[in-house]
Amino acid sequence: MAFWAGALTEAEAQRALKGIAERRYPAGSYICHRGDRLDAWTGVVSGLVKLGAIAESGKAMTFAGIAPGGWFGEGTVIKNEERKYDVVALRDTRLALLGRATFDWLFETSVGFNRFLVRQLNERMGQFIATIEHDRIHDPEARIARNLAWLFNPVLYPRAGNHIEITQEEMGLLAGVSRQVANKCLARLEAEGLIVLERGGIVVRDVAGLARYDGSAVGGR
Repeated sequence: MAFWAGALTEAEAQRALKGIAERRYPAGSYICHRGDRLDAWTGVVSGLVKLGAIAESGKAMTFAGIAPGGWFGEGTVIKNEERKYDVVALRDTRLALLGRATFDWLFETSVGFNRFLVRQLNERMGQFIATIEHDRIHDPEARIARNLAWLFNPVLYPRAGNHIEITQEEMGLLAGVSRQVANKCLARLEAEGLIVLERGGIVVRDVAGLARYDGSAVGGR
């Protein structure tokens, strides 16, 4: 069961479990396009998902990467509106979908669920505000560092630990840089002691350092 189930009573958790369905998506596929309806609160069971959009100028923007354990789309479900962003599976992905009827029931009846949603929405708002700021940062190392730090947010990913299975190409896709640039940026972050690169994954040694990284010497610290 998802980590947020810990905020529910036993009866609420059982009802939530019955309202969850699973779907699988191959790497590179669109889970939904901007303007589509996806009437379910969505969690990543395995894989990696990118939330983004294409501006009228043609520029691609990444709003967030969602790693396993992360849930997203609660604002859209609450407002009963179309998605304001594209949702793309960056690798083979398995999703858990909490249907609208169950979500609405929890929203209307569960104090624990609402407290969780407030924390989630507050954290996500801070992340999106930071995204606007980071979009103006041209230094690719800072963008890589901060996108990586978001995947270890203790509110959104309380079970993240210090390791994530992610390729350097996937980090480039999240930060909007090429694989080659991502490789160089991650190598510098490793040289500065912020991360350790492993085959197919990254160990984070200093999440706070990544979050405040500004591209200056010694990780901006």
